Amino acid sequence: MLLFVLGVVIILIGVALSIALHEVGHLVPAKLFGVKVTQYMIGFGKTLFSFKKGETEYGVKAIPLGGYISMIGMFPPGKEGGRGRNATTGFMQQMVQDARTASSETVAVGEEERTFYRLPVWKRIVIMFGGPFMNLVIGVVLFGVLLMGFGAPQSSTTVATVSQCVLPAGSTSATCPSDATQGPAAAAGLKPGDTIVSIDGQKISSWDQSTAIIRKSAGQPLTMVLSRDGEQRTVQVTPVVNKVAKTDANGAVVKNAAGGIETLTVGFVGIGPVTKLVPQPPTAVLPAVGAQTAAVANVFVHLPQRMVDVWNAAFGSAERDPNGPISVVGIGRAAGELTALDGVPVVDKVYTMIGMLASLNIALFVFNLVPLLPLDGGHIAGALWEGFRRTIAKIFRRRDPGPVDMAKLMPLTFAVVIVLGGMSVLLMYADIVKPVNLFG
Repeated sequence: MLLFVLGVVIILIGVALSIALHEVGHLVPAKLFGVKVTQYMIGFGKTLFSFKKGETEYGVKAIPLGGYISMIGMFPPGKEGGRGRNATTGFMQQMVQDARTASSETVAVGEEERTFYRLPVWKRIVIMFGGPFMNLVIGVVLFGVLLMGFGAPQSSTTVATVSQCVLPAGSTSATCPSDATQGPAAAAGLKPGDTIVSIDGQKISSWDQSTAIIRKSAGQPLTMVLSRDGEQRTVQVTPVVNKVAKTDANGAVVKNAAGGIETLTVGFVGIGPVTKLVPQPPTAVLPAVGAQTAAVANVFVHLPQRMVDVWNAAFGSAERDPNGPISVVGIGRAAGELTALDGVPVVDKVYTMIGMLASLNIALFVFNLVPLLPLDGGHIAGALWEGFRRTIAKIFRRRDPGPVDMAKLMPLTFAVVIVLGGMSVLLMYADIVKPVNLFG
């Protein structure tokens, strides 16, 4: 139990630091550009503690689901000037007016030039992109630590498992029936720990190389040279015919027109490799980050269906997708389970924990760039639209249209907050009653 709690605490500290550095990514350029920042807060809700340095209050709040910095003049005043007209025609207009009022109330006399909305478009983009960019930097650094410091999991030429029998394709049985055919590797005398040196005179330097030879040699005897306890020995093994699911270049199962799974006839001997971490060069880091970013973006593109799957798992019998979305609760629970696992080397636990934080930061990078308020991407989109309008006006020598009134989007922002809040609650509930099984 203590190890479980330790894992949860470690990952929560990592999440908190990621959020804190995200907000630093906003804070630093905002101060460099002269914007008055009144608050730098980690979390939401009631303030647990805070202190003031200069003109900025720094603190931690009770709900650790994000953070924010408060800049004066986020929204321009209403067209009538000052704090805008009174909104008396409904809830939505009142929401817009409240946003303008809250924005203008923080602007003291003489501070008008230090407001956010008066900044040039490119400076506003730099400020709002600073947060997600910081998460990207953290992700790159952590992936660098993983790949260059620990290494990437790769199959070696050493045998880890030897199947004692041949089971039908798709079988999930862990035991061999009495009438099952003995596995070719077991019949030939292969044992875990054997290293494959050559097959039919061809020197083997990778597991994929040996697999390719075996798969195309169904029914054909193969001469295999093994290294065992420092000595070489030669065995004869004949791969049996086996059917496996056909996959495409991305590893996805290929289905026929009728919806059935297409199969391939290949050779099978019944061995599995030892997986080890092989340090990678610096050039491997950015491609790995790019692949992770694409995978996260794919999750967000299909988020509605993913959330339906989460609902079906939480309130039905469906299983959770290990590659689907999870909440902070799920991340903490997974970290606790990882730390409490018996028989797993500490280095493997550290490797997995760093990988979780690296993936989390890439997810925060992608998520915050979604072009909807209150996310950073919404502010960036608004600034880009303003820049576009002003450029068009300049080209056609029209009057400057002025800043985009982002306060008018507050009703949409309110709707987005409701949706995001609902998804967060669903994910947290699902992570409690039907957690993702990441470790078997």
